Amino acid sequence: MSFRLEVKKMIELLMGFIVLLLVVLVVVFIYYYNRIVVLGNRIDNAWSQIDVQLRKRADLVPNLMKTVEGYMKHEQKVMIRVTEARASLMKAGDIGERARAGNILQDALKSLFAVAENYPDLKANQNFLKFQEELSDIEDKIAYTRQFYNDSVLFYNNMVTTIPGMWFASFMGRKQKPYLEIPNEARETPKVEFDV
Repeated sequence: MSFRLEVKKMIELLMGFIVLLLVVLVVVFIYYYNRIVVLGNRIDNAWSQIDVQLRKRADLVPNLMKTVEGYMKHEQKVMIRVTEARASLMKAGDIGERARAGNILQDALKSLFAVAENYPDLKANQNFLKFQEELSDIEDKIAYTRQFYNDSVLFYNNMVTTIPGMWFASFMGRKQKPYLEIPNEARETPKVEFDV
């Protein structure tokens, strides 16, 4: 009789341990599932913020071009480059295309502002100064949101590439996300030459 009682107690203890183990596994699963989803949503939100700023910048370009047009009649190449870069951004589809198009528009606008240095009347124009200030503010916001995006990708990628997060990510079909990187052209050191 006592042997049966001991076996029964052992079975109850084993069942309690199994139930406790299952509860722990469910809690861990819920934690990792929610964490991966939240980090993925944070990345999507960060990209949306970048996209909003890219759109704002693109929306400012036509007004800026109208202001510049009268002054820069002889700078058609720069004007065309800015217009084409804006059109490219507006047509871009996925994150990679929009990021590349945004970088091209940024470079085109830098060229426009560099050429504007040759036109003192334009540099003094209040509308031009206002657009230049707004674009500078947007560029700062884009830089900040790109950093936030890459930080979010770092947290997410750490979660989905370390144990046990990688097991849950694999189960959920989640993979690493790409970082936003600066284009190769921007990585090159500018060449400065002095006339002697």
